[in-house]
Amino acid sequence: MKLIKIIHRTYTSVTAKICCRVPQTECLQINRLLISDAPYQCASCVSHDTNNRKILYNQVVLPLKLFAFFTPVIDFGFSIKKLLQTVLGIIFRHPITGTSIIPVLPNGEIVLIRRKDDGCWSLPGGVVDWGEDIRSAVHRELKEETGLEITNIKRLVGVYSSPNRDPRIHSICIVVEAQVQGKMEISDPLEVIEIQSFPLNSLPKPNMSHDHSQQLQDYFNGLTTLA
Repeated sequence: MKLIKIIHRTYTSVTAKICCRVPQTECLQINRLLISDAPYQCASCVSHDTNNRKILYNQVVLPLKLFAFFTPVIDFGFSIKKLLQTVLGIIFRHPITGTSIIPVLPNGEIVLIRRKDDGCWSLPGGVVDWGEDIRSAVHRELKEETGLEITNIKRLVGVYSSPNRDPRIHSICIVVEAQVQGKMEISDPLEVIEIQSFPLNSLPKPNMSHDHSQQLQDYFNGLTTLA
């Protein structure tokens, strides 16, 4: 389900980039690409010729429509997962940008979430939306996944960009430390099955999702990492 959420948030970014003259908010058709059978036509970009619209429809809209059609049956195994990763690489052409947050409570404990897709503990975080800056994404993702509020973003821990760091797709992760407060609660049970705070000597390393164990280790070592 996390991967499906990534696609839903990212397709607008892809289509908006193709209409190079028009901001996303001015394009009447962008938000209907997955459900409209009409060729792409932007109200503020009428100079696009028919050929360009066909290219856009064939290379972006049609693959996304196919993905939307098969979404209900993608509780997928390995072979379908690999096929999907290949299709995403063709469509997006570039890594997806995301964030991880190291949330520190007033008592010094660190908050982790346990993911539904792999059952592992991980740092909260997610994809940066189109039109959103990193700071806003950090605040939004922490609130969505833990119910907590950020009181202060302390420092940049690192930028992690290895193509193998996320088994689903090539993504770039920007990691920050943040002081947080509030009541921990699950707002998205499709992604998160447990939230818990851990003393620094009881963190569930190294069995964490993706490269989050490495991110925490760099944090404890006081590093700012580019990897």
